Formats: sequence, C-alpha cells, structure tokens
Amino acid sequence: MKKYIAGQLILLILLAGCAISPVQGPDSTPEPSSTPTNIVLPTPESTQPGPSITVLRLWVPPEFDPASETPGGDLLQERLDQYTAQRPDLRIETRVKASSGSGGLLDSLSSANAAAPLVVPDLVLLPRSSLEIAALKGLLFPYDGLTDPLDDGDWYPYALELGQIQSSTFGLPFAGNALVSLYRPSEIESPATNWAAALEAGQPIAFPAAEEEAHFPLAEYLSTGAAVQDAEGRPFLDSAALIDVLSFFQDSESAGVMPFWLTQYTNNEQSWEAYTENRVNTTVTWINRYLSTLPGDTAAAGIITQDGTPLTLATGWLWALSNPQTERHALSVDLAEYLTDGEFLSVWSETAGVLPPRAAALEGWSNIALRNLVSSVVESARLIPPNEVMAAVGPALSQATVDILKQQSTPSRAAVEAIESLEIP
Repeated sequence: MKKYIAGQLILLILLAGCAISPVQGPDSTPEPSSTPTNIVLPTPESTQPGPSITVLRLWVPPEFDPASETPGGDLLQERLDQYTAQRPDLRIETRVKASSGSGGLLDSLSSANAAAPLVVPDLVLLPRSSLEIAALKGLLFPYDGLTDPLDDGDWYPYALELGQIQSSTFGLPFAGNALVSLYRPSEIESPATNWAAALEAGQPIAFPAAEEEAHFPLAEYLSTGAAVQDAEGRPFLDSAALIDVLSFFQDSESAGVMPFWLTQYTNNEQSWEAYTENRVNTTVTWINRYLSTLPGDTAAAGIITQDGTPLTLATGWLWALSNPQTERHALSVDLAEYLTDGEFLSVWSETAGVLPPRAAALEGWSNIALRNLVSSVVESARLIPPNEVMAAVGPALSQATVDILKQQSTPSRAAVEAIESLEIP
C-alpha cells in the first residue's frame, strides 16, 4: 500500500510539471493564439458641426402669398423651391401681411426696425406708395452698386420709374397695375376713345368720383398735356387745362355720361359693383381685376382721353431690401433677381393676372388678345405722381369733380378753388 501511494504522488508531481509553461527569454518570439479575441471599441459620437443654415425672410401682401393655393401662388412657391434646391444651406421663410393699415407691411416694417431689428425681413414686397414712404424713412436700402438687371433695356418706362426714389433704386419691379376701361361687348360695339365720342355715345361711365386720390380725373387732366409739379417739384395744377377737364365733366353730367350719383363712390370697389350689378355698361378700374378673373361679357380698352391719345396711370409692387445687416444684401439681391427674371415673369404674370414690368415677360404670353391689350396699356402708362404731390392734387381734383357733378360750382370757380387749395400756408 505504501508503494502504491508513493507511486501516485510521483505521477501527480510529473503532471503538475507538464502544465507549467517555460519562461521565454528576451529573444524568443511568442506564437500567436489560434483563436484571437475580437475587441469591439465603442464608436465615438461625431463632434463636427453640421452645415450652417441661412434663413432668408420674406414679407409679402396677401395677393402674392405663395401658400394661397392659387395658380399664381403655386408658381411663386415653385420658384422659391427651385432657388432653395440650389442652395441646401438656405431656408426661405415667408410671412404674409396686409398691404396697408395697422399691422400691415409698412407698419410692421417700421415697428420691427425700432423694436426688433433682428426680425426685419431681408426682402419685402411693397406697393409703390409704401416703398416711397419706407425709403424716405430710412427703412430700406438702395440697390445701387448691387445689381444691374435694370440695365437690361426691356423694362417698361413705368416699371423703371417704380423703384426710383430721389435718384436711387429702392426696388426691383415684380408686378404692375394700370387703369383701363371695362365694357360689355353685348351692349357696346366700340367704346369711345376721346371726350367728344364719349359725349356723343351718352353711355354712363362708372368711376369713384369722390375718391381722395382722384385717379381718373387725374388721368384726364394729364391727357391734356399739363403737369402736376412745378419746376421745383411742388404740387401744381394748370388753370386752363383744369377748366377744360371740368368743362368736360360738366357736359358729361348733362349728357348722362357721368351721373351725379357717382359722387357717392369713394373707392373703386363701389364703381366696380355698379358695373357687376348692370347699373352701367362701362367702368374705369384696374387692369389686374380684369386679367385675374376675365369676367364674362367683358372686354378691356384704354380709358378715354382728351384727343384719344392713349394714356393711363400705373403703379406696381417691388422687391425691396430691408435688412440692416448689409452682409445679407448680396444674397437678398440674388433672390430678387431670380424672382424678376423675364422668363419666370412671363409664365407667372399671365397666370397670376398682373401687368408685367418688362417686355421679355409679355412676349411669352400665350393669349394673343390679352398680349396686345397689355402691350398698348404698358406703352402708354405713366407712373402715379409721388405721394407728396398726390396728397395735395388728389383731394383738390376730387372736390372739384364732386362740385361739378353735383352742379354746385362752375368749371372756372372750381378750378380756382382747387388751385388755391394747393398753396402752402
């Protein structure tokens, strides 16, 4: 038994000796493991910032809302999307504000500049009258030295004047509007073109006789060749020309062409309503009303003038630079140029039913009849005088027109009173 135990002990010692690995010297090369272990390291989160996004802010009036779900709005939104598709680092934010009044474009622009300049839009689409006010208040920045599209040579004269304020360009023209005559072809075969023909036809012509701006009386006055500003740029009315206009109005009232009840109308909506309700077969209104709806049994023609020479008053909307951060102007100008490109305006202006500001835009209109009409209108269009002039001349002409149609004055006396009202106390 002692011999058996001793033998087992020896065997255990030998086995233990075999399990001990030999010590490797400094020159020995270890053999690789036959089953290496894969060590999975954690993936670190990226510390590199993503691309910086520039936000370009646009303010527009309701009639040019790209989200309005109208054909014109859809095209404008598509154009904006095309622009941002070329600039993945750019996002355009559009806000809609009323054309005028409290909380409107001009009011909000003034408030934002005073209280929150960082939220001022980069581009704002303003009507001409608001553009003039904003520019003179220092709320806008000129395009001078920043763009040259207005040098293209295909802008209509009225459009070139739209953005000009004190010899600087404060807006790129986007859409125009002008006075025209609308009539019913079923009732009127050929509309009158001059004063004599209008008196002979005896057809009532609806217009807002008590409108403060007196756009139609002003157009008739300008058709005589007279001016509304003197050599110093002050409001002016020529006595002889004004007497001629008021004499025509007096004769028109007697002939039923301008009935006295027109003096109840203070805005164009009222005279348009008289037309749609079949109280008259001719009305003076803005061409965009016609182009955007193309109402049935209605055709458009130029307004009557003293001798039949085409002349009308025009206005429009323009893209203006309003952000005080001048480093953002280059991008804003680039977008304004993109939105006023002739090829785009060709499709958009016809679809939206607005007067195009440049010939390149009108050339692409598919409706030949409308194209011919618009061509004659834009070629004869004269820009509405500056706000300061209109503030004096408009009410003077309006009051004189009302007095004549109500038979409360004579052309000579009404002319004298109108001219005297222009005098600065």
